[in-house]
Amino acid sequence: MGPLAGFTILDLTSVLMGPYGTQVLADMGADVIKVESPEGDIVRQIGPGRTPGMGGMFHNANRGKRSIVLDLKTPEGRDTLLRLAKSANALVYNVRPQAMARLGLDYETLRSINPSLVYVGAFGYGQSGPYAAKPAYDDLIQGAATIPTLLAAAGDGTPRYVPVTIADRIVGLMMVNAIMGGLMHQQRTGVGQRIDVPMFESMTEFVLVDHLGGLTYDPPLDHGGYARLLSRYRRPYRTSDGYLCVLIYNDKHWRSFFEAIGQPHFLEQPRFANHAARTKHIDEIYEEIGHIFLTRTTAEWRELLESADIPVMPMHTLETILDDPHLKAIDFFRTVDHPVEGRIRQMRVPSTWSVTQPEAAGPAPTLGQHGRDILREAGFSADEIERLAEQKAVHLAAPP
Repeated sequence: MGPLAGFTILDLTSVLMGPYGTQVLADMGADVIKVESPEGDIVRQIGPGRTPGMGGMFHNANRGKRSIVLDLKTPEGRDTLLRLAKSANALVYNVRPQAMARLGLDYETLRSINPSLVYVGAFGYGQSGPYAAKPAYDDLIQGAATIPTLLAAAGDGTPRYVPVTIADRIVGLMMVNAIMGGLMHQQRTGVGQRIDVPMFESMTEFVLVDHLGGLTYDPPLDHGGYARLLSRYRRPYRTSDGYLCVLIYNDKHWRSFFEAIGQPHFLEQPRFANHAARTKHIDEIYEEIGHIFLTRTTAEWRELLESADIPVMPMHTLETILDDPHLKAIDFFRTVDHPVEGRIRQMRVPSTWSVTQPEAAGPAPTLGQHGRDILREAGFSADEIERLAEQKAVHLAAPP
């Protein structure tokens, strides 16, 4: 039984940021009720899938949840959600607050129904600034938080986005932290609250921990940026037959490296004197080390570096990572039976707990799969459920 067993989360989120975060809560044992529109979460349509509406990305961000379909634009659908909210611990959304207000689902309305409710919104921008009503997506937030600029400086000068929805994932985890803090306060005091988790501010803080640098000071000491991370030579090393990920970082690593390759005289150079000196000359150091790595095979380097206790890892592809010996040993990728999709690969919860180990409660739900059960548990009679279905406020699906 996970640490959040007994907590109910109304999950109005869609796409990736919100669902990724609420999946963490589901893994921890919370009853996460995914409230979907009649069209369903758009991510259901992304990527290959065996059946319509069950794409691979949806599986990997929605496991362990229960799905109910409500048309919140109808009075009956809205009233149904409000009735569900009376007994929920938290409600989470990731549309703009203005949209929630138009639906009549703003914090003041929800608080009047359930004063202990933790009401959490993860959206683009803080509501006290001029960007408050602007739409936001991962690409936009990456750009606004300087990531393409940093990638251009570290590469060929062309701004690029990270090929992962990194802002969605990071802010999703920050959202989880906020929910957990809100739930702790709720349990101690019985009092709920509104919590806003803006993407722009969250990612700006996340990025600038590394790169604010000399701009931390007033007046500035430099133009910002961490030189080692921005080096155009900071990349997997090319070997004589492939690539390898290596980080020679501290004094011990550098000493061990040059001793292992039989060239300890490198350490006599002032640029290797300490971390500050190496950082100052990082481009030329990384370029020179890159030439050295061309002299041996990937296997030869791995054996040598591991013997010298220097950090090294393979450069996996999306396919080779499935056969990584460590991930296999810990049973990271598990094959489970989905009621509609058949056999699918599922990733385990990365953390390990001595008492309340989080686990996936089940695979990702089909659209509206649990609607009848959710309404029945909330006290709706059979007649009420059928009437809501007739009014098209609730779209019911028979369990697969």
